[in-house]
Amino acid sequence: MSLSLPNSSSGWMHTVLICAGIIAGAAVLMALIFSTEPTAQTSGATKESAMLVDVITLERDTIRPTIRAMGTVRPVDEIVLSPRVEGQIIDRSAAFDPGRDVQEGDILVQIDPSDYRNALQQRQSELQQAESDLKLEMGRQNVARQDYKLLDDTLAEENQDLVLRRPQLQAAQSEVESARAAVQQARLALNRTTIRAPFDAHVLERNVSVGSQVQPSDPIASLVGRDRYWVEATVPLSHLQWLSTSTSMEEATANGSAVRIRNRTAWMDDQYRTGYLARRIGALEDRTRMARVLISVPDPGATRPEHQDAPPLMLGSYVEAQIPAEPLPDVIRLNRDFLRADDTVWIMDADTLRIENVDVVLKDAVYAYVRDGIEENDRIITSTLATVREGAPLRLASDTSDTSDEKRLPDPSR
Repeated sequence: MSLSLPNSSSGWMHTVLICAGIIAGAAVLMALIFSTEPTAQTSGATKESAMLVDVITLERDTIRPTIRAMGTVRPVDEIVLSPRVEGQIIDRSAAFDPGRDVQEGDILVQIDPSDYRNALQQRQSELQQAESDLKLEMGRQNVARQDYKLLDDTLAEENQDLVLRRPQLQAAQSEVESARAAVQQARLALNRTTIRAPFDAHVLERNVSVGSQVQPSDPIASLVGRDRYWVEATVPLSHLQWLSTSTSMEEATANGSAVRIRNRTAWMDDQYRTGYLARRIGALEDRTRMARVLISVPDPGATRPEHQDAPPLMLGSYVEAQIPAEPLPDVIRLNRDFLRADDTVWIMDADTLRIENVDVVLKDAVYAYVRDGIEENDRIITSTLATVREGAPLRLASDTSDTSDEKRLPDPSR
Protein backbone atom coordinates (compact mmCIF):
# COMPACT_ATOMS: atom_id res chain seq x y z
CA MET A 1 0.00 0.00 0.00
CA SER A 2 1.39 3.44 -0.79
CA LEU A 3 0.94 6.80 1.14
CA SER A 4 0.90 10.29 -0.52
CA LEU A 5 2.68 13.25 1.34
CA PRO A 6 1.04 16.69 1.29
CA ASN A 7 2.52 19.28 -1.04
CA SER A 8 5.06 21.42 0.97
CA SER A 9 4.37 24.68 -0.89
CA SER A 10 0.60 24.55 -0.33
CA GLY A 11 1.18 24.03 3.43
CA TRP A 12 3.37 27.11 3.67
CA MET A 13 0.73 29.28 2.00
CA HIS A 14 -1.90 27.92 4.36
CA THR A 15 0.19 29.02 7.38
CA VAL A 16 0.71 32.52 6.01
CA LEU A 17 -3.00 33.03 5.49
CA ILE A 18 -3.79 31.95 9.04
CA CYS A 19 -1.23 34.48 10.51
CA ALA A 20 -2.54 37.31 8.35
CA GLY A 21 -6.06 36.63 9.53
CA ILE A 22 -4.99 36.72 13.16
CA ILE A 23 -3.20 40.07 12.70
CA ALA A 24 -6.16 41.61 10.87
CA GLY A 25 -8.51 40.51 13.61
CA ALA A 26 -6.30 42.01 16.29
CA ALA A 27 -6.14 45.33 14.42
CA VAL A 28 -9.92 45.48 14.14
CA LEU A 29 -10.27 44.73 17.85
CA MET A 30 -7.82 47.51 18.86
CA ALA A 31 -9.58 50.05 16.65
CA LEU A 32 -12.86 49.14 18.24
CA ILE A 33 -11.44 49.55 21.78
CA PHE A 34 -9.99 53.06 21.12
CA SER A 35 -13.09 54.30 19.33
CA THR A 36 -15.30 53.41 22.30
CA GLU A 37 -12.94 54.79 25.10
CA PRO A 38 -14.82 57.10 27.52
CA THR A 39 -13.73 60.78 27.73
CA ALA A 40 -13.50 62.98 30.83
CA GLN A 41 -16.26 65.54 31.11
CA THR A 42 -15.96 68.91 32.96
CA SER A 43 -18.71 69.18 35.46
CA GLY A 44 -18.93 72.61 37.06
CA ALA A 45 -16.66 75.75 37.14
CA THR A 46 -13.15 75.82 38.67
CA LYS A 47 -12.76 78.28 41.56
CA GLU A 48 -9.58 80.48 41.40
CA SER A 49 -7.76 80.52 44.75
CA ALA A 50 -6.42 83.80 46.19
CA MET A 51 -2.63 84.27 46.13
CA LEU A 52 -0.76 84.92 49.38
CA VAL A 53 1.12 88.26 49.38
CA ASP A 54 3.12 90.50 51.68
CA VAL A 55 2.57 94.27 51.52
CA ILE A 56 4.09 97.49 52.82
CA THR A 57 2.78 101.04 53.15
CA LEU A 58 4.93 104.09 52.45
CA GLU A 59 4.90 107.81 53.30
CA ARG A 60 5.37 110.95 51.26
CA ASP A 61 8.19 113.24 52.32
CA THR A 62 10.96 115.56 51.15
CA ILE A 63 13.90 113.21 50.62
CA ARG A 64 17.53 113.86 49.67
CA PRO A 65 18.77 110.89 47.63
CA THR A 66 22.38 109.75 47.53
CA ILE A 67 23.79 109.00 44.11
CA ARG A 68 26.58 106.42 44.07
CA ALA A 69 29.20 106.82 41.36
CA MET A 70 32.53 105.17 40.64
CA GLY A 71 35.57 107.25 39.82
CA THR A 72 39.36 107.38 39.53
CA VAL A 73 41.69 109.44 41.73
CA ARG A 74 43.69 111.97 39.68
CA PRO A 75 46.06 114.84 40.58
CA VAL A 76 44.89 118.44 40.38
CA ASP A 77 48.42 119.82 39.86
CA GLU A 78 50.95 117.65 38.06
CA ILE A 79 54.21 118.73 36.42
CA VAL A 80 57.34 117.25 34.92
CA LEU A 81 60.14 119.33 36.45
CA SER A 82 62.90 120.42 34.04
CA PRO A 83 65.95 122.75 34.35
CA ARG A 84 66.09 126.07 32.53
CA VAL A 85 69.90 125.99 32.16
CA GLU A 86 72.48 123.30 31.44
CA GLY A 87 75.15 122.01 33.77
CA GLN A 88 76.16 119.32 36.22
CA ILE A 89 74.18 118.46 39.35
CA ILE A 90 76.46 119.09 42.33
CA ASP A 91 73.96 118.75 45.17
CA ARG A 92 70.56 117.14 45.87
CA SER A 93 68.15 117.55 48.76
CA ALA A 94 67.63 114.51 50.96
CA ALA A 95 63.86 115.09 50.67
CA PHE A 96 64.05 114.89 46.89
CA ASP A 97 63.16 111.20 46.66
CA PRO A 98 60.12 109.34 45.29
CA GLY A 99 57.39 109.13 47.91
CA ARG A 100 58.61 112.15 49.85
CA ASP A 101 56.80 115.46 50.35
CA VAL A 102 58.44 118.82 49.68
CA GLN A 103 57.37 122.35 50.56
CA GLU A 104 57.04 125.23 48.13
CA GLY A 105 60.43 126.90 47.70
CA ASP A 106 62.49 123.95 48.99
CA ILE A 107 65.79 123.47 47.12
CA LEU A 108 65.64 120.17 45.25
CA VAL A 109 68.87 120.13 43.22
CA GLN A 110 71.79 122.50 42.63
CA ILE A 111 73.44 122.86 39.22
CA ASP A 112 77.09 123.95 39.23
CA PRO A 113 76.85 127.79 39.25
CA SER A 114 80.51 128.61 38.52
CA ASP A 115 80.13 129.42 34.82
CA TYR A 116 77.01 131.44 35.43
CA ARG A 117 78.61 133.37 38.28
CA ASN A 118 81.52 134.30 36.01
CA ALA A 119 79.15 135.33 33.25
CA LEU A 120 77.32 137.61 35.70
CA GLN A 121 80.56 139.31 36.74
CA GLN A 122 81.44 139.88 33.09
CA ARG A 123 78.06 141.42 32.35
CA GLN A 124 78.38 143.65 35.41
CA SER A 125 81.76 144.86 34.17
CA GLU A 126 80.27 145.64 30.78
CA LEU A 127 77.53 147.61 32.48
CA GLN A 128 80.06 149.66 34.42
CA GLN A 129 81.94 150.41 31.20
CA ALA A 130 78.73 151.47 29.46
CA GLU A 131 77.79 153.74 32.36
CA SER A 132 81.26 155.34 32.25
CA ASP A 133 80.92 155.93 28.52
CA LEU A 134 77.57 157.58 29.13
CA LYS A 135 79.06 159.94 31.71
CA LEU A 136 81.83 160.93 29.27
CA GLU A 137 79.32 161.57 26.57
CA MET A 138 77.25 163.73 28.89
CA GLY A 139 80.40 165.78 29.56
CA ARG A 140 80.88 166.24 25.83
CA GLN A 141 77.25 167.33 25.68
CA ASN A 142 77.96 170.21 28.07
CA VAL A 143 80.91 171.36 25.98
CA ALA A 144 78.87 171.18 22.78
CA ARG A 145 76.06 173.17 24.37
CA GLN A 146 78.46 175.99 25.37
CA ASP A 147 79.91 176.05 21.85
CA TYR A 148 76.42 176.27 20.45
CA LYS A 149 75.68 179.32 22.59
CA LEU A 150 78.79 181.09 21.21
CA LEU A 151 77.38 180.74 17.70
CA ASP A 152 74.53 183.00 18.81
CA ASP A 153 71.85 180.76 17.33
CA THR A 154 73.19 181.32 13.77
CA LEU A 155 73.45 177.52 13.10
CA ALA A 156 70.81 175.97 10.87
CA GLU A 157 68.24 173.91 12.71
CA GLU A 158 69.02 170.72 10.79
CA ASN A 159 72.64 170.84 12.07
CA GLN A 160 71.79 171.39 15.73
CA ASP A 161 71.56 167.61 16.54
CA LEU A 162 75.05 167.01 15.20
CA VAL A 163 76.59 169.99 16.99
CA LEU A 164 74.91 169.10 20.28
CA ARG A 165 75.95 165.37 19.86
CA ARG A 166 72.47 164.08 20.41
CA PRO A 167 72.97 160.85 18.34
CA GLN A 168 76.08 160.01 20.39
CA LEU A 169 74.17 160.52 23.62
CA GLN A 170 71.35 158.21 22.48
CA ALA A 171 73.87 155.53 21.51
CA ALA A 172 75.56 155.71 24.91
CA GLN A 173 72.22 155.45 26.69
CA SER A 174 71.30 152.41 24.57
CA GLU A 175 74.57 150.73 25.51
CA VAL A 176 73.79 151.20 29.17
CA GLU A 177 70.28 149.75 28.80
CA SER A 178 71.61 146.77 26.86
CA ALA A 179 74.28 146.14 29.48
CA ARG A 180 71.71 146.29 32.27
CA ALA A 181 69.52 143.74 30.45
CA ALA A 182 72.55 141.47 30.04
CA VAL A 183 73.24 141.69 33.77
CA GLN A 184 69.63 140.80 34.57
CA GLN A 185 69.75 137.84 32.18
CA ALA A 186 73.02 136.58 33.67
CA ARG A 187 71.63 136.93 37.20
CA LEU A 188 68.48 135.07 36.15
CA ALA A 189 70.56 132.23 34.67
CA LEU A 190 72.58 132.04 37.89
CA ASN A 191 69.38 131.85 39.97
CA ARG A 192 68.08 129.08 37.73
CA THR A 193 70.96 126.82 38.70
CA THR A 194 69.07 126.34 41.96
CA ILE A 195 65.94 124.28 41.25
CA ARG A 196 63.19 124.68 43.84
CA ALA A 197 59.80 123.08 44.43
CA PRO A 198 57.17 125.23 42.65
CA PHE A 199 54.44 124.28 45.17
CA ASP A 200 53.77 121.91 48.04
CA ALA A 201 54.27 118.64 46.23
CA HIS A 202 54.60 114.90 46.46
CA VAL A 203 57.53 113.42 44.53
CA LEU A 204 56.39 110.63 42.23
CA GLU A 205 59.60 110.14 40.28
CA ARG A 206 63.21 111.41 40.29
CA ASN A 207 65.46 110.98 37.26
CA VAL A 208 68.78 112.65 38.32
CA SER A 209 71.43 112.30 40.97
CA VAL A 210 74.58 114.15 41.97
CA GLY A 211 76.91 114.16 38.97
CA SER A 212 74.15 114.02 36.35
CA GLN A 213 74.60 116.33 33.36
CA VAL A 214 71.34 118.07 32.45
CA GLN A 215 70.15 120.17 29.56
CA PRO A 216 67.20 122.56 29.37
CA SER A 217 63.89 120.66 29.14
CA ASP A 218 65.39 117.39 30.40
CA PRO A 219 62.82 115.71 32.73
CA ILE A 220 64.41 115.48 36.15
CA ALA A 221 61.33 114.70 38.30
CA SER A 222 57.57 114.21 38.32
CA LEU A 223 55.67 116.14 41.02
CA VAL A 224 52.01 116.31 42.01
CA GLY A 225 50.40 118.89 44.24
CA ARG A 226 49.45 117.52 47.64
CA ASP A 227 46.95 120.21 48.56
CA ARG A 228 44.06 118.33 46.89
CA TYR A 229 43.21 115.56 44.42
CA TRP A 230 40.36 115.07 41.98
CA VAL A 231 38.05 112.08 41.87
CA GLU A 232 36.81 111.93 38.29
CA ALA A 233 33.49 110.07 38.54
CA THR A 234 30.84 109.11 35.99
CA VAL A 235 27.09 109.44 36.54
CA PRO A 236 24.07 108.91 34.27
CA LEU A 237 23.35 111.99 32.20
CA SER A 238 19.80 112.13 33.61
CA HIS A 239 21.20 112.59 37.15
CA LEU A 240 23.09 115.82 36.39
CA GLN A 241 20.01 117.98 36.94
CA TRP A 242 19.86 116.83 40.59
CA LEU A 243 23.53 117.53 41.39
CA SER A 244 24.78 120.92 42.64
CA THR A 245 28.41 122.02 42.75
CA SER A 246 30.23 123.78 45.60
CA THR A 247 33.19 126.14 45.59
CA SER A 248 34.84 124.91 48.79
CA MET A 249 34.75 122.22 51.42
CA GLU A 250 33.26 124.71 53.88
CA GLU A 251 30.35 125.50 51.54
CA ALA A 252 29.70 121.80 50.89
CA THR A 253 29.67 121.04 54.62
CA ALA A 254 27.38 123.98 55.35
CA ASN A 255 24.70 122.97 52.83
CA GLY A 256 25.01 119.26 53.50
CA SER A 257 26.35 118.30 50.08
CA ALA A 258 29.70 116.91 51.19
CA VAL A 259 30.66 113.84 49.17
CA ARG A 260 31.81 110.69 50.93
CA ILE A 261 34.65 108.80 49.22
CA ARG A 262 35.21 105.10 49.94
CA ASN A 263 37.67 102.50 48.69
CA ARG A 264 35.91 99.22 49.37
CA THR A 265 38.83 97.05 48.28
CA ALA A 266 41.56 98.72 50.36
CA TRP A 267 39.95 100.49 53.36
CA MET A 268 38.09 99.31 56.42
CA ASP A 269 34.30 99.47 56.32
CA ASP A 270 34.20 102.54 58.57
CA GLN A 271 36.94 104.47 56.73
CA TYR A 272 36.16 107.19 54.23
CA ARG A 273 37.34 110.59 52.95
CA THR A 274 35.21 113.69 52.49
CA GLY A 275 35.22 115.94 49.43
CA TYR A 276 32.91 118.22 47.49
CA LEU A 277 31.44 118.23 44.01
CA ALA A 278 33.50 120.96 42.35
CA ARG A 279 32.39 120.98 38.73
CA ARG A 280 31.04 119.09 35.75
CA ILE A 281 33.12 118.19 32.69
CA GLY A 282 31.42 119.26 29.49
CA ALA A 283 32.03 116.01 27.60
CA LEU A 284 30.70 112.48 27.98
CA GLU A 285 32.91 109.52 28.78
CA ASP A 286 33.83 107.86 25.48
CA ARG A 287 33.14 104.23 26.36
CA THR A 288 30.08 104.42 28.65
CA ARG A 289 28.61 107.68 27.30
CA MET A 290 28.01 108.83 30.88
CA ALA A 291 28.49 112.33 32.28
CA ARG A 292 31.73 113.15 34.12
CA VAL A 293 32.07 115.17 37.30
CA LEU A 294 35.06 116.26 39.38
CA ILE A 295 35.05 115.79 43.14
CA SER A 296 37.72 117.72 45.04
CA VAL A 297 39.28 116.02 48.08
CA PRO A 298 41.50 118.27 50.24
CA ASP A 299 44.67 116.97 51.92
CA PRO A 300 44.66 113.66 50.01
CA GLY A 301 47.78 112.44 51.81
CA ALA A 302 46.07 112.88 55.24
CA THR A 303 48.98 114.96 56.60
CA ARG A 304 46.91 117.55 58.47
CA PRO A 305 45.95 116.96 62.12
CA GLU A 306 42.22 116.81 61.36
CA HIS A 307 42.84 113.93 58.91
CA GLN A 308 45.43 111.98 60.91
CA ASP A 309 43.12 108.96 61.28
CA ALA A 310 41.87 109.06 57.68
CA PRO A 311 43.31 106.81 54.96
CA PRO A 312 45.42 108.50 52.24
CA LEU A 313 44.18 108.62 48.68
CA MET A 314 46.35 106.84 46.12
CA LEU A 315 46.54 108.22 42.59
CA GLY A 316 44.93 105.94 40.03
CA SER A 317 42.82 104.04 42.58
CA TYR A 318 39.18 103.20 41.80
CA VAL A 319 36.83 104.54 44.47
CA GLU A 320 33.13 104.96 45.19
CA ALA A 321 31.64 108.43 45.60
CA GLN A 322 28.38 108.92 47.50
CA ILE A 323 27.05 112.24 46.18
CA PRO A 324 24.07 113.93 47.89
CA ALA A 325 21.50 115.07 45.34
CA GLU A 326 19.14 118.02 45.57
CA PRO A 327 16.15 117.44 47.89
CA LEU A 328 13.10 115.93 46.17
CA PRO A 329 9.88 117.39 47.62
CA ASP A 330 6.67 115.36 48.04
CA VAL A 331 7.91 111.97 46.84
CA ILE A 332 7.54 108.36 47.98
CA ARG A 333 10.74 106.35 48.33
CA LEU A 334 10.24 102.81 47.04
CA ASN A 335 12.77 99.99 47.04
CA ARG A 336 13.74 99.28 43.45
CA ASP A 337 13.00 95.57 43.95
CA PHE A 338 9.31 96.49 44.25
CA LEU A 339 9.30 98.55 41.04
CA ARG A 340 8.08 96.20 38.33
CA ALA A 341 8.53 96.16 34.57
CA ASP A 342 7.84 99.40 32.66
CA ASP A 343 7.79 101.43 35.90
CA THR A 344 4.73 99.77 37.36
CA VAL A 345 3.87 98.69 40.90
CA TRP A 346 1.54 95.99 42.20
CA ILE A 347 -1.05 97.27 44.67
CA MET A 348 -3.41 95.21 46.84
CA ASP A 349 -6.72 97.01 46.38
CA ALA A 350 -9.74 95.46 48.18
CA ASP A 351 -8.16 91.98 48.14
CA THR A 352 -7.45 92.14 44.40
CA LEU A 353 -4.42 93.01 42.32
CA ARG A 354 -4.18 96.47 40.79
CA ILE A 355 -1.32 97.28 38.41
CA GLU A 356 -0.44 100.97 38.45
CA ASN A 357 1.97 102.99 36.29
CA VAL A 358 4.03 105.44 38.35
CA ASP A 359 5.99 108.61 37.65
CA VAL A 360 9.57 107.94 38.75
CA VAL A 361 11.49 111.17 39.35
CA LEU A 362 14.87 109.58 40.09
CA LYS A 363 16.45 106.18 40.65
CA ASP A 364 19.57 105.55 42.67
CA ALA A 365 21.32 102.27 43.44
CA VAL A 366 18.68 101.16 45.99
CA TYR A 367 15.53 103.26 45.69
CA ALA A 368 13.13 104.74 43.17
CA TYR A 369 11.57 108.09 44.05
CA VAL A 370 7.94 108.23 42.89
CA ARG A 371 5.92 111.42 42.53
CA ASP A 372 2.62 110.21 41.03
CA GLY A 373 0.81 106.89 40.67
CA ILE A 374 0.73 105.71 44.29
CA GLU A 375 -0.48 107.26 47.52
CA GLU A 376 0.57 106.97 51.14
CA ASN A 377 -2.10 104.43 52.15
CA ASP A 378 -1.66 102.16 49.15
CA ARG A 379 -0.56 98.63 50.04
CA ILE A 380 2.46 97.87 47.86
CA ILE A 381 2.94 94.17 47.14
CA THR A 382 6.47 92.96 47.89
CA SER A 383 5.92 89.29 47.03
CA THR A 384 6.64 87.62 43.71
CA LEU A 385 3.40 86.54 42.01
CA ALA A 386 2.94 83.50 39.79
CA THR A 387 0.04 85.14 37.95
CA VAL A 388 0.09 88.85 37.22
CA ARG A 389 -3.37 89.91 36.11
CA GLU A 390 -5.48 92.93 36.88
CA GLY A 391 -8.12 91.95 39.41
CA ALA A 392 -6.50 88.66 40.48
CA PRO A 393 -7.68 87.67 44.00
CA LEU A 394 -5.19 88.19 46.84
CA ARG A 395 -4.97 87.56 50.55
CA LEU A 396 -2.44 88.65 53.11
CA ALA A 397 0.08 86.07 54.21
CA SER A 398 -0.09 87.47 57.75
CA ASP A 399 -3.83 86.68 57.97
CA THR A 400 -3.51 82.96 57.22
CA SER A 401 -3.43 80.33 59.98
CA ASP A 402 -1.74 76.95 59.76
CA THR A 403 -4.33 74.24 60.45
CA SER A 404 -2.18 71.30 59.43
CA ASP A 405 -1.45 70.37 63.06
CA GLU A 406 -5.17 70.26 63.87
CA LYS A 407 -5.77 67.81 61.04
CA ARG A 408 -3.23 65.44 62.54
CA LEU A 409 -4.75 65.42 66.08
CA PRO A 410 -6.10 62.00 67.22
CA ASP A 411 -9.85 61.47 67.39
CA PRO A 412 -10.79 61.49 71.11
CA SER A 413 -13.76 59.23 70.45
CA ARG A 414 -11.44 56.33 69.54
